[in-house]
Amino acid sequence: MIRSMTGYGQAFFEVDGAGFEVEARSVNHRHLDVKVRVPRGLSAFENELRVQASEQLVRGKVDVSVRATSGAGLADTVELDLAVAERYLAAARTLRERDGVVGHLEVSALLALPGVARVVERQLEEETVRAALRRALAAALDSLDAMRQAEGAALDRDLRTRLARIEAWVEQVAARSGEVAQSVRDKLRKRAEQLRDETGILDDARLHQEVVWAADRLDVSEECVRLRSHVAQFLALLDGAGAREAAGRRLDFLLQEMGREANTIGSKSADAPIAHQVVELKTELERIREQVQNLE
Repeated sequence: MIRSMTGYGQAFFEVDGAGFEVEARSVNHRHLDVKVRVPRGLSAFENELRVQASEQLVRGKVDVSVRATSGAGLADTVELDLAVAERYLAAARTLRERDGVVGHLEVSALLALPGVARVVERQLEEETVRAALRRALAAALDSLDAMRQAEGAALDRDLRTRLARIEAWVEQVAARSGEVAQSVRDKLRKRAEQLRDETGILDDARLHQEVVWAADRLDVSEECVRLRSHVAQFLALLDGAGAREAAGRRLDFLLQEMGREANTIGSKSADAPIAHQVVELKTELERIREQVQNLE
């Protein structure tokens, strides 16, 4: 089944009263590009999360983010050394009483003195966090993949509808091309007969050669055969796309080839109905290309 590259997944986990949210988002990209953002206390797991996401996804710009949502999380705490603070206060009193130093030691100034206060980062048990984080990311990626599959199914239906239109147009072009070629042959023969009536001369070999050249210039049967083949390959890729297979690039290549065939048909044809059909065909191919750009 083909997949879209657009998706979103979310999961939660908790360790020692600290709650976290894991989000995974993906949008279109030529290759797989995974970016991970985690709180400072979880930075050691950043590369592991990137590898885990890369093992499950094939293509797309993927953003994985982890943030604390409840409890103390990984918030820093402040620890006070009251013994050190008491010594600073005692020293201040001594200076004031013995030496007559004027002034008071404010709380803010006391906290700024070396050794009085220090910031302590909360530590969670590494293996417990690792296991919970990996499970949460796996759940978020599963949710993201489910959304990509659902959108891929919708794109699959749309693409098949458009391919059916292209097949119908190819048949119309092939049928009309035969009629145009026959009309050109008839016109050449008629003109040759007029020349013979006027001059009494008819070069059958030259006439035959002109008819062959005209038919060859207008013949688009090979282009129609290749278009049918490309459509069949396109449908086969839609049918056989696997979970770890990026079908989007090959589908885009087939669309390029189909566009070339359409351009060749347009350049060969001097017939207004065929030219109109080619315009419709190229318009539909462009719409398919826009859809294929969303596929993994």
